[in-house]
Amino acid sequence: MQVQIFPSINIPLPMDSIYRRLGYKRGITKVDERKREEIERYIEYAVSLVSLKGAGLRVSLKSVDPPPVILGTGAEIRSAKLARFLNGCKEALFIGTTAGGEVMDAIRKDTEGGNMTRGVVVDAVASEMTDSALDWIMGFFNRLLARENVRLTKARFSAGYGDFLLENQKMMYDILELDRIGVTINENFILMPEKSVTAVVGIHA
Repeated sequence: MQVQIFPSINIPLPMDSIYRRLGYKRGITKVDERKREEIERYIEYAVSLVSLKGAGLRVSLKSVDPPPVILGTGAEIRSAKLARFLNGCKEALFIGTTAGGEVMDAIRKDTEGGNMTRGVVVDAVASEMTDSALDWIMGFFNRLLARENVRLTKARFSAGYGDFLLENQKMMYDILELDRIGVTINENFILMPEKSVTAVVGIHA
């Protein structure tokens, strides 16, 4: 199958998640009107800088039990935790998203320029919107999969968690063709721009 590229992803603003990341809890933490207006002004600024893009690819699984996970492409992933996560799945969905470089440039400028409050808010917005974009891609594929009477696992698994080593990020980067959405990867397997993430999701009956 070919990689599905999403050149522009539009999502509802995850306001509750943004506030939680900033340390506020709805109905518990009180925010005075002046502070709330400042935060929401910074949120609006952050949204104007975020440019969500993504990619997704269905990959057949030759074997998951016992480990390693062997993909239909022939690639092997040596992770017992990922093997358990994909147990019972015939396929996996590889997904990736990015918030783009402009928002990261703004965060760096605020941090270096002393506007820490705005930098923290912009960082929270970029993080939560990137995560929500993964949810959006999962929803897109779930609608397609419903026609085949299969669905995605609710959870997702990312490189760097447990024994699913970060070095696997390179394989995911390559098969998702993330260069097509402006993402690069360095020698330490870190995706750039920083607000770029990948994940594996199981496909099951």
